[in-house]
Amino acid sequence: MTDVALAVSPSVTLSDRAAKRVSRILSKEPAGTVLRISVAGGGCSGFQYEYNLVQEHAAEDDLVLQKGDATVLIDSMSLEFMGGSEIDFVDDLVGQSFQIKNPNAVASCGCGTSFAV
Repeated sequence: MTDVALAVSPSVTLSDRAAKRVSRILSKEPAGTVLRISVAGGGCSGFQYEYNLVQEHAAEDDLVLQKGDATVLIDSMSLEFMGGSEIDFVDDLVGQSFQIKNPNAVASCGCGTSFAV
């Protein structure tokens, strides 16, 4: 019998700026609303991030990020692509947006919502 090491994806973090923005958004939504971030095929680089406000409880295999009044859910399939990432919120001259600093991405597009692995 041999020992098998299971690969564990590093977790995802939520910056303080992103948590504040998520909290502000959720405060205007019905009680129980959370932000679900997922990875889908598409975009100009092959994969893209999707952001959806949903009223659902976390699935058994979801990663739940909780900071203050902010709750973000990430499904296990998306976590395979996002492990080790930081979710941030940027407000600069170009505009406001959530940005995911993903160490798994080998390329990304100018919009910041699509990437390649």
